[in-house]
Amino acid sequence: MKIRTYSLAMLGLIAGPALAQGLPDPTRPPAMIESTPTSVAPSGLQSIIHRQGAKPAAVINGVFVELGSKVGEATLERVGEDSVELRSAMGRETLYLTPGVGKKITSTDSSAAKRPRGKLEKARP
Repeated sequence: MKIRTYSLAMLGLIAGPALAQGLPDPTRPPAMIESTPTSVAPSGLQSIIHRQGAKPAAVINGVFVELGSKVGEATLERVGEDSVELRSAMGRETLYLTPGVGKKITSTDSSAAKRPRGKLEKARP
């Protein structure tokens, strides 16, 4: 009797995974979500990297480029705070991290200039 119970238990352990092969995976997303996404290649300036003790760099069109290196036919000439400058046979091109968004210089409000200074602020000459 003991051998029969042992044999049934072993058969269940061996046959169990084989029988489960036909069951769907409950963690798999539905087929409509699982379709292959069309990936779009990144374009433009994605990141600016300023490193201590090393050349500044940028990520342009998904490629890491150090100052003085080439990206395509252009050479990375300048790395700024929010832009880079590329030089090629066609001329210079400036790429911005946030195209269409620019800094504005606002005039100083006269009431702000006359406000009382704190202990740490020094008077302007």
